[in-house]
Amino acid sequence: MILDDFSLQEKVAVVTGCNTGLGKSMAVALAQAGCDIVAINRRDPADTAAEVGATGRRFLSLQADLGRQDRLSSLLERAVEEMGHIDILVNNAGLIRREDALNFSEQDWDDVMNVNIKTLFFLSQLAARQFIKQGSGGKIINIASMLSFQGGVRVPSYTASKSAVMGLTRQLANEWAKYGINVNALAPGYMVTNNTEQLRSDEERSAEILARIPAGRWGTPQDLMGPVIFLASKAADYINGYTLAVDGGWLAR
Repeated sequence: MILDDFSLQEKVAVVTGCNTGLGKSMAVALAQAGCDIVAINRRDPADTAAEVGATGRRFLSLQADLGRQDRLSSLLERAVEEMGHIDILVNNAGLIRREDALNFSEQDWDDVMNVNIKTLFFLSQLAARQFIKQGSGGKIINIASMLSFQGGVRVPSYTASKSAVMGLTRQLANEWAKYGINVNALAPGYMVTNNTEQLRSDEERSAEILARIPAGRWGTPQDLMGPVIFLASKAADYINGYTLAVDGGWLAR
């Protein structure tokens, strides 16, 4: 049965930045599909742990500052030690800083790039090495953005990092497909999250955004639940290097 290809029973998914918002919804969705969850967050993901626990799946919480790369190896080692293996990595953790490009600071540039692309690469590298060691392939799902396709305003480091995410997704797919590793990305549109609070509170800007979205609404974290299950599952085994927009039709306008 085709629906069996969407099952993630007995899989283990590592999800970064899943204490709230998009990451939380994706972690819960993966658990509902059968995954045990390894959560890597800066803050305690108590709500996510409770919702994953309600599905009957195991939940391991690891605390880390993902702006640094020196602990990544120990985090993956702990995940494998506790869970026995890993099968899926969702690189969701991200930062955004808003400021005019003329005034943008080096610190804001480095902070965003460190989390959004440098950590994403090195965590993917570690996961891929583990997948190869296990000999059973794996799935890496990166979280890109509408600004992987567009320039945006007042978010230079975010735009640069998310453009890099889409490019790196393609590059890693080229190298790792031969190991049975699928590397793809999801590009959320304008979603109701902490990152868009400023935009949504600006009535004029919010109206402009809604006017362009064919679906006529802001996206919600729940809108990513189906897409992440698809890319993590056997049903997507022949999809590699692709960035799937989940945007209510924004890019079609």
